Parts: sequence; C-alpha cells; structure tokens
Amino acid sequence: MKLINKGIHHITAIAGDPQENADFYTGVLGLRMVKKTVNFDDPETYHLYFGDYQGTPGTVITFFPRPNGEKGVLGGGQVGVSTYAVPKGALLFWEERLAKFHINFTLETRFEEKYISFQDPHGLQIEITERAAGAPSRHSIGTLTEKTAIKGFQGATLYSTAPDKTGDLLENLFGFEKIGEDRGLIRYKSPQDLGDVLDLKKTAPAPGTTGVGTVHHIAFRASNDQEQLAWKKLLEDQGYRVTEVRDRNYFKSIYFNEEGGILFEIATEGPGFDVDEPLEKLGERFMLPEEYQPVREKLEKKLPKIVVRELEK
Repeated sequence: MKLINKGIHHITAIAGDPQENADFYTGVLGLRMVKKTVNFDDPETYHLYFGDYQGTPGTVITFFPRPNGEKGVLGGGQVGVSTYAVPKGALLFWEERLAKFHINFTLETRFEEKYISFQDPHGLQIEITERAAGAPSRHSIGTLTEKTAIKGFQGATLYSTAPDKTGDLLENLFGFEKIGEDRGLIRYKSPQDLGDVLDLKKTAPAPGTTGVGTVHHIAFRASNDQEQLAWKKLLEDQGYRVTEVRDRNYFKSIYFNEEGGILFEIATEGPGFDVDEPLEKLGERFMLPEEYQPVREKLEKKLPKIVVRELEK
C-alpha cells in the first residue's frame, strides 16, 4: 500500500503571555480552546490548543506560552505563515473584524486567491482566505456564525533552507501533488478538504531562530497507530532520524527534521481531545497526564490563570 499523507494535523508555535494568546485565538479569531494542559516535555510551561468545536485534525493550532521568552527570528527551517480558511463570501467580514480590533493587515493575491495577512499579538504570521470546501464551524463566539467563522487551516507556507529537498519530500515521499507556482512559491496539495495546501518558498531564506512569535513545528496526519508506524519505517528507510512514538494523550507523535531544517511531526488522528473531559466542556479544566498529577498543586500555583472571555461589546 502506497502511503499518501493526509495533510496538516496541527501547527505548534511559541507565544508570549498566555492570556493575550487565549484572548486573540478565542476572542478575536473565534476558535475554541479545546485543551489547557502542559508541555509534556516541560511541564512548567502551558500547552494550549485552539481549534474547531471538537479539535478536528486540520483545525488545531497549539502554543507553548513563554511570558518572558526571547523573540524568535523568522527564517529558514520554519513554517513562515499559518493560513486559515473561512467560508466563501466571508473575507470582507474579516477585514472589518480585524479593523474593529485595531489589527493591522494587508491584502494580497496569489494562485488566484485573495488573502488577508496579519500578525498575532506576539508576531506570528497569520493569513485568512476563503474556501468552499470544509465543514462550517460548529463553534461561535460574539458575532461569528457558521457563515463567517474559521473552518480550520487552509495550509501553511514553508521556509526551507533546502527548498529542492523539501519539495522532493513533499512530492515523492508524502505524496502531495505539485499544482503550480506563483510569486516565488511552489504549491503542493493533499487530498483533503482542510489543511491540504503547502506553499514552499522557492529561495532559501537565512536560517531563523526559534522563539516567541515563530512556529515550533508542523504536524501531519496519520489515520491510526499502524499508519504512523508505517510512516516511521518509510522515513527511516530513506535515511531520516525519527523519534520513538510519544504518547501525547490526545494523539501519538513521531518527529523528524526534514533536510530544509523544519521540524515535522506525524500525529495520529485519535483518540481525540474528549478522552479526558466531555466534548461540551473541552478546554474548561486544567488537564494533566497521569505522570504529572502528583505535582498538580505546584503547577497550578506556578502557572498564571487563563480565562476564556468574549471581547466584543
């Protein structure tokens, strides 16, 4: 069986203040906080997840907030831009919404699609574009409705230090289809409704540095444990150094650096974010994996409180 990658599972970035992070992604972008937990590799740091109502793969952006962290430098070896999809006809609504929140943005067109480009409060590069495909959002806040709310990711733009090698991986190993070039970007597509587009910058930027306002890694989808192990074997057979499988409670993960320096993850689609709290209550409690339950009180005292609140008046 030939493996074909199903596209983006989630994108993980580094934020500054966690309350500012939550305000922006819930109050402004209208996503749902689907999980409030810790970085399993650094439990004194939050790991916050924002997505659609249930945290469907292809809709989720996650953050490691570092309130006093050093600012990152955007460059090669990183995901340069994370792009969201909204329903057809909703782009004008988003121009007006961003202006209402005093968020500066620019408009551009590529691949015959119009994009709104802006930054989150900590400098992460974000875009919004329209798309007919993909289920409408079931989560609404303020004036957002299923006719205007973010559906999930359209895709991402990759800044590789070795674009030819990254492109070869996407096309010949992951099975993405190369569908065109425009404005210095090569576009690749997987067979999904959301999280299916990767634009690869044709020229290699100077290497970036990881920090606040940059993407830490991008994760791709595996249907189940067996498919994930098949990807692990395939990558290792091609000479990539792949981590052991790591259990993240809500999915399982493997990681590797592709040759352009970008950290790639392959994550399973399940078991999902309702494994430890009811679907209708996702993100309301501070959840910890079993190994950190003995230090819950310590972590709750150390980590700042976060409130999900409606910002519209």
